[in-house]
Amino acid sequence: MYTVVGVSISGPRVTVQAYGLLGLIMDAYHLNASYQISGGPSWMDSDSDRFDIVANAPGEGTPTGDDVRRMLQTLLADRFQLKLHRETKERPVYALVVAKNGPKLKESAPDKEFSTTVGGGRSAQLTMTKATMEQLAIRLSDGMDRPVLDKTGLAGHYDITLNWIPEFAGPPAPDSNAVNVFTAVQEQLGLKLEPQKAPVEILVIDHAEKPSEN
Repeated sequence: MYTVVGVSISGPRVTVQAYGLLGLIMDAYHLNASYQISGGPSWMDSDSDRFDIVANAPGEGTPTGDDVRRMLQTLLADRFQLKLHRETKERPVYALVVAKNGPKLKESAPDKEFSTTVGGGRSAQLTMTKATMEQLAIRLSDGMDRPVLDKTGLAGHYDITLNWIPEFAGPPAPDSNAVNVFTAVQEQLGLKLEPQKAPVEILVIDHAEKPSEN
């Protein structure tokens, strides 16, 4: 058994447990955060409206992540009568830019391969090898309330280590050296997250219904 975006897969069987409609849509369309969705019913992310789904993938063998997402899209259209469309709207973003004193980045060795790991808990650590600034921006977006867009103009590949305290963990102890992600990006990488507005593609929910009981 393995898991793709929170969906359990064992052979051809795909199982989703206690998911709200918002989570199903995010998994089906490979979204990182709820700010990528607009509209939808009031119960879309309600704790009292959770659904269990068990489905068998067509054909033989274990379905890929893309196969599972296509299955979920079909299920959402059939069972939830989901109708949506894509739009590009001007939204708040964070622009990742070079800070005043210049970047503090280590160029990757030519023989390295791309990798990324994230450690969670009360303190967070992001480690990336042979990463572009666009890949860093995408990874930073995962923990933000808005997208992060690469505006650094840096075209290289870098080894990156970033340590910070997530907002949900509360303020660091007075004697701690821990900092929030904004300070960490500036002090540790020589970059900066600037609030801006920019065109962002989002999914707009036109219609959705609660599914009937099986």
